[in-house]
Parts: sequence; C-alpha cells; structure tokens
Amino acid sequence: MNIDWIQTVVWIGLTLLLGVVEIFTLDFIFIMLAAGAAGGLIAALVGAPWWLSAIVAAGVALLLLSLVRPRLLVALGRGADPHRTNVEGLIGLPGTVAVAFTPSSPGQVRLANGETWSARLAPDSTVRTPPLGTPVVVESIEGSTAVVRLGERATS
Repeated sequence: MNIDWIQTVVWIGLTLLLGVVEIFTLDFIFIMLAAGAAGGLIAALVGAPWWLSAIVAAGVALLLLSLVRPRLLVALGRGADPHRTNVEGLIGLPGTVAVAFTPSSPGQVRLANGETWSARLAPDSTVRTPPLGTPVVVESIEGSTAVVRLGERATS
C-alpha cells in the first residue's frame, strides 16, 4: 500500500474541511488552519514524510495565526462604522423637556434625533421639576425610559 497518495488525500480533505468550516464561522481561524494544511499538502507532494508534512502544516498555521490574522482583523475593523447605534447611540444625546416633570410622574424629552422619550431625571439631579424647553442630556436608558440630567443646549 502506497502511503504517499493516502497522505495527499488526507491533506486535501483536511484543507477542504477547514475551508468549509471557515465559511460558517468567519473568524479567520479555520482559514489559517486550512492554509497550514495546504502547506502540509505541498510538503507531501514534494516527497516529505508524514511527520515532516505535519510539522510544516503546524508551522504555517501558527505563523499565519500569529502574524497575518491580527493584521487582517485590524484592517477589516477600519472600515467599520464608528458610530454607536440603538440604545448606545442615545447616550450623551442632547434634548429638551417636552412634557413637564412632576414629583409624581415622569416627563418626556424630545431628543436631538427627533425622537420623544418618556424620561426621568437622574437621581443626583438637584432640580426635580425643570420647566418646558430645559436642555437635557441622556445619561442612560432603563427599559423604555431615558434617564436624563440637565445639560447645555447643543449647538447645531
């Protein structure tokens, strides 16, 4: 039985399997392992014994994982949208009091993005009943209520 063709088939199968796994994970780990397996395949095709092919595969995979993958992740992260979205995008957003706060019920604020939210004042706020039109800034979101503090009117 010729071990060379079995080794070649194993390396080809491993390369394809790892490549398919990468398609489903998209984390650039399995593609580096697949490239390592391709290195093992090349070593086997050149005539290296199985143990040397395995060392070549491991070396190539480790080299790619340690040098190429981190740079690839940084390069792909540069094109990402740096803006916060959803609830995180509301933190720090200015607005004004639209419905007056009373001691017994929360008020409403109109935010700079045009949304109106039910709101309550931050616990450390000294003014408990700010008048209509008072500038506020969103401090946090708790459920469907914006927690606001009195703030400066945004210039736009």
